[in-house]
Amino acid sequence: MTQPHVPELIELLKLERLEDNLFRGQSRDIGTKYVFGGQVLGQALSAAQQTVGAERAAHSLHGYFLRAGDVEAPIVYSVERARDGHSFSARRVVAIQHGKPILNCAVSFQVDEDGFEHQTGMPEVPRPDDLDPQRTLPEAELARLPPKLQRWLSTDGPFEYRFVWPRDELHPAKRPPYQHIWFRLAQKIDAAPALHRALLAYASDYHLIGTALLPHGVSYLTPNLQMASLDHALWFHRPFRVDDWLLYSCESPTAQGARGLVRGQMFDLAARLVASSAQEGLLRLR
Repeated sequence: MTQPHVPELIELLKLERLEDNLFRGQSRDIGTKYVFGGQVLGQALSAAQQTVGAERAAHSLHGYFLRAGDVEAPIVYSVERARDGHSFSARRVVAIQHGKPILNCAVSFQVDEDGFEHQTGMPEVPRPDDLDPQRTLPEAELARLPPKLQRWLSTDGPFEYRFVWPRDELHPAKRPPYQHIWFRLAQKIDAAPALHRALLAYASDYHLIGTALLPHGVSYLTPNLQMASLDHALWFHRPFRVDDWLLYSCESPTAQGARGLVRGQMFDLAARLVASSAQEGLLRLR
């Protein structure tokens, strides 16, 4: 069955090319107050990928979120071709809105080559088919939330999730600072690996910094909580498909100074480590 939000997300990530190194992207209002950080990451990666030949694949992305994005305005992506070497290419991307940068991002690309190989093991968790789909809030509780949050929580997004340890975000209990979440695109797509990487960049911002809230008995629905991504890093290790199940294994080693750090690893169903992420976020309870 076609999930309407999947083609919409793919269209968002394609971007409009204004010049050789200049692109424009639209924003999607998913019910968040500002532009979802994963959207800006995915679009920035998409812009960078369009300035590199298909024989070079992105292997790492490092970005700083500078300002909140306006969901009502387009975003312009300016790409600087920093280097094209024998094996590696580097791109610097600046996302601009209302004349100001909202994201600075560096992306590195490499030609495919063989080398040493090892990886850490995948956590022993239930398979996604053995877990229940993500639960929605009861109508009575949903009605008490602000309209934007209601839309965020009641709309089926482009990805589906299976939580190994589901959590009541309205009444969060204190838990150790780690979680495991299976996720995949809500429909199969016929697309090049570059689009799968952009879609993974988008999805990598979901549920990551929230891991740092688990030991404190609060969630993104807690009143007076200010929560924002400050930076984001993503590494691509092995080929993958984002429309197949991937396990997002997240752990937060520290929180201090109104900031929390979270690291993530993504495994496919064959237990291959396909990507890693890291993010520091603002966590401020007013």
